[in-house]
Amino acid sequence: MCYHWPLPPAPVKGIRVGLDLPPENETMSPTTLPVQFGSAKLHANLSVASLVELALARGEGQLAANGALQCDTGERTGRSPDDKFLEDTAGIHGNINWGKVNQPVSPEHFEKLKAAALAHLNSKSDVFRFDGYAGADPKFRLKVSVFTEKAWHSLFAKTLFINVPDAEMASFKADWTIINACGMKIANPAEFGLKTHIGIVQSLEKKTVVIVGTEYAGEMKKSIFYAMNYDLPDMGVFPMHCSCNVDRKDPSSVALFFGLSGTGKTTLSADPNRDLVGDDEHGWSDSGVFNIEGGCYAKCIKLSKEGEPEIWNAIRFGSVLENVVMDPVTRVPDYDSARKAENTRVTYPVSYIANAKIPSVAGHPKNVVFLSADAFGVLPPVSKLTPEQAMYYFLNGYTSKLAGTEAGVKEPQPNFSPCFGGPFLPRAPMVYAEMLAERIRKHGANVWLLNTGWTGGPYGVGNRFKLSYTRTFVTRILDGSLAKASFETHPIFGLSMPTAVEGVPSEVLNPRNTWVGGPGADKAAYDAKATELAKKFRENESKFKMSAAVIAAGPRV
Repeated sequence: MCYHWPLPPAPVKGIRVGLDLPPENETMSPTTLPVQFGSAKLHANLSVASLVELALARGEGQLAANGALQCDTGERTGRSPDDKFLEDTAGIHGNINWGKVNQPVSPEHFEKLKAAALAHLNSKSDVFRFDGYAGADPKFRLKVSVFTEKAWHSLFAKTLFINVPDAEMASFKADWTIINACGMKIANPAEFGLKTHIGIVQSLEKKTVVIVGTEYAGEMKKSIFYAMNYDLPDMGVFPMHCSCNVDRKDPSSVALFFGLSGTGKTTLSADPNRDLVGDDEHGWSDSGVFNIEGGCYAKCIKLSKEGEPEIWNAIRFGSVLENVVMDPVTRVPDYDSARKAENTRVTYPVSYIANAKIPSVAGHPKNVVFLSADAFGVLPPVSKLTPEQAMYYFLNGYTSKLAGTEAGVKEPQPNFSPCFGGPFLPRAPMVYAEMLAERIRKHGANVWLLNTGWTGGPYGVGNRFKLSYTRTFVTRILDGSLAKASFETHPIFGLSMPTAVEGVPSEVLNPRNTWVGGPGADKAAYDAKATELAKKFRENESKFKMSAAVIAAGPRV
């Protein structure tokens, strides 16, 4: 599949994008840069060390004791989904699932914002460019150029995307361009078709993203994932919001972990006994699974060396910490502190994980795990799903929206996100659900629902499931023993719950036994809360055109 950048109507003075690049004698190789463009000096594809030095010199962050660069993201410490817009054009209009996620903006507003963002960058003394790939499989990758006003944002891009070898840099021409004018102030949002002074505006036809008013770096990463979610289905590839790992000794043992931020994708896929393919975004082609990214974006809150050693050891020079509190003297990070944000993050190259699989490609999955952080505290900790249940729970994508992941979220909230990635889906959820169902049938994968949320009661009463128990469930899934266990059926959700799992107390396997006080406690209260959540599933399923068999696989209310 080849991607062609449409010719722009006229060149923009200063920093230019698309085919309007510097003449061939002004190469973009690191040996001849920085190059002067207008009033802004463009620094392209700088080394990690150079970007760290510049970020420190410009006052963008501080060096942590472990060598990572610590930066703050200002007003927004999470994504701003209400400020995300898509250019509405005739070419893509009929393919888009318009609504709260995919909010339209006119081509006129898009061009006006793009011009203003470029003018903002051109007014700076320095602008940074990173060129990289999205997609570890060369057959399906996109070429991405990222323009930023902050050095640390360029380092973030260098960490998260796949770096271009020096030999390929001279011929690099972007498929997608990100223009990150994070410091641009908008006095009149309506002038650009926006709701607030913040905008993440994307054009699928012009293959351009414009970001203004927010320093949260995750907007860059997710905008390209959004692009892949549009492009890959046309290429016969299923794009997935999931992590992936593979058994080091058995390359046929591939596992996927679907889930929204905070449900455990990164934590559970970082396994010392398995090789990490990637922690967040993947494609599933006829050849197998490939990572879309070149790095990991992990949550740091409550991080410990004992609990998550792989992530802990990956935080070093070349990594970027976001909104993490540090001791002012020792510069030692305090991962337990949420003083700046609950959604503290670290970005690091996937190669910083000792057991990373490079290149980040694998075969077809044997196990698919849906992660749900249930704030109601009623879902079983682990369940085996039928093919129909897999379709049902994938489409509904239930979890709890965790504090800090999005602006304004202060505590967990029940949340249905189709395909465990609703904010990143330009097309109708059924498109992606059918792609998953077809691949599960074709390759005979087992599908599981893993509750990483609350037990013993809802949020505020019960407790989060112990990570040690959750890791044991994953181990038993991946070694094949859990599929051979005896199961009982949940009376309300109809889910198959194992009656015994080696290494986990049997009483926690049925959530009804642990409700507010332990075995034999108020089961009527549990049933009432479980029925409440079950009814929410039934209300949400009306959004989708499910078959009778899939509807029957849902809760029994």
